[in-house]
Amino acid sequence: MFKGKKGFLSAIAIFIIVLMTLVGCGKQSTDQNQNSSSENQSQVQNQNSSENSEVSGSITAAGSSALLPLVEQAASQFMSKHPDAKINVQAGGSGTGLKLVSEGSVDIGNSDIFAEEKLDADKAKELVDHKVCVVGFATVVNPNVKVDNLTKQQLIDIFTGKITNWKEVGGDDQKIVILNRPPSSGTRATFKKYALDGQEEAQGIALTEESSGAIKKAIADTPGSISYLALSYVDNSVKALKLDGVEPTVENITSGKYPIWSYEHMYTKGEPTGLTKAFLDYMVSDEVKSLVTELGYIPISDMKVSR
Repeated sequence: MFKGKKGFLSAIAIFIIVLMTLVGCGKQSTDQNQNSSSENQSQVQNQNSSENSEVSGSITAAGSSALLPLVEQAASQFMSKHPDAKINVQAGGSGTGLKLVSEGSVDIGNSDIFAEEKLDADKAKELVDHKVCVVGFATVVNPNVKVDNLTKQQLIDIFTGKITNWKEVGGDDQKIVILNRPPSSGTRATFKKYALDGQEEAQGIALTEESSGAIKKAIADTPGSISYLALSYVDNSVKALKLDGVEPTVENITSGKYPIWSYEHMYTKGEPTGLTKAFLDYMVSDEVKSLVTELGYIPISDMKVSR
C-alpha cells in the first residue's frame, strides 16, 4: 500500500501511465484493422480489375445454325456481365464454322459434327473441341400433312426419291416437297447419318434453304413439305413426326430410344485464351445450364448414352 501524500501521488501517476498505455494499444489495434481492411479492399479492387481485363476485347463465333439460339443468348448474358467484352455470333453452317476457325478467320467454330467429319485430318488435329451440350433433331412437316409417324425405311425412301406422294405412307393424295440444307450444314450431315443411315439424298428433287430459321418458315408456308430441324427450332408452326413410333423428346434422346441427335461443339484453333476462354468457360457454367434446357437443348451430363 502507498502511504502518505507522496505515495498517493505516485499511485495516481502509475494509474495514468497504465491508462495511456491501454488507450495507445487500442488505437494501434484499430489503425492496424483499418489498414488491413484497406489492403483487403485494394486487393479485391485489383482482382476485379484483373478479371475485367481478361474479359475485354472482341471475338467472333460462327457456324452451326442449330446452336445459334443458345450461343446468341449466352453471349448476350455474358456481355451484360462484362460490358468491355464484345461477342459476335454468326451462323453459316457447321462446315463453314469449322473452315473459318481452321483458317483463323474466327475465334470459335460452332459445329453439330466432329471436325474430322468435315476437315482434313491434319487441319482437324489443330482444333480443340469444347462440347457444350446435346441437340436432338426431328423430322418436320407442314402442319396440314396428315401423317404423324414414319418408319426409318419410309423416311429413307422419301429423301432418296422412291416415295413421292403422302398417300404412299397413309396421308392424303398430295405431292411430297422436300426441303433440304446445303452440303455445309451439320444438321444435314447429322440427319443423313442417323436418320437416313448414310444414304445419299436424291439430287434435283429438293429445295435448299441456308439456315434452320429459313427451313422452319418454308415448312410452315409450303403445303406437303418435309424437312428436319433441331428441337431448339421446333414450335407450333411445324409438326414433328415420330420415327418408328418414338417421339423426338428429351427423355427419349437421353435414354437412347431416339437416335437422331448430336453433340454441339465449339472449336478453337489451339487452346483458348483471354476472352475466348472466358466465354467458353461460361458456356458450360451452371448459369448457362438453365438456359440450355430452357431453349430445348440437353446438358451432356443428362445423357445416358454417348457417341
